[in-house]
Amino acid sequence: MALNDLRELYVHELRDLYSAEKQITKALPKMIKAAAHDELRSAFEEHLEVTREQMSRLEQIFEAMGERSAGPKCKGMEGLLEENKDMIEEDAEPSVRDAALIVGAQKVEHYEIAGYGSVHTFAEMLGETQAVRLLERTLREEEETDRKLTEISKMVNEEAEAGASEEIEDEDVNMDMPARGRTSSSRGGSSRSRSGSKAGAGTRSRR
Repeated sequence: MALNDLRELYVHELRDLYSAEKQITKALPKMIKAAAHDELRSAFEEHLEVTREQMSRLEQIFEAMGERSAGPKCKGMEGLLEENKDMIEEDAEPSVRDAALIVGAQKVEHYEIAGYGSVHTFAEMLGETQAVRLLERTLREEEETDRKLTEISKMVNEEAEAGASEEIEDEDVNMDMPARGRTSSSRGGSSRSRSGSKAGAGTRSRR
């Protein structure tokens, strides 16, 4: 589409955000199911409801402007959510997967914060008073979700790191055992295996 002035860019970006929110509502149930940590799961469930309200606000803005909400699919959000989908399907320890889910979720939040911050500024310049109020509310919600994910990440990251430390300690103990005290499967003995390997991973928030 041709973008001849700020209003047309404003509408274009609103449609991009509306498409992004639609995609998020489809992706969040899978993220909820994949999350192992109770607080993370609750945060995703809460944000799903908030996202639906944010879509409703965008619809109010479109209606007030006499514009339709339909537009091209938001490719930026599509890429971010595809990364999240790939991570969910990885063979990972629960705490490590949760840490990765938070990384992905915060990438999504930062994309939205940038988008809503821009359209909020456009609305102010264009004198769209009602839209300014609605967009400011959504922007604050996105920032609050980002802060909440940062707090949850502190717990999740520690669990993921502790898992890695435990594995290293187990390996050190096995290395220190006398050779005759170890059991070799090649000599017909049975070896005791640890419960799955864990790798330390997680997010570092900007806040």
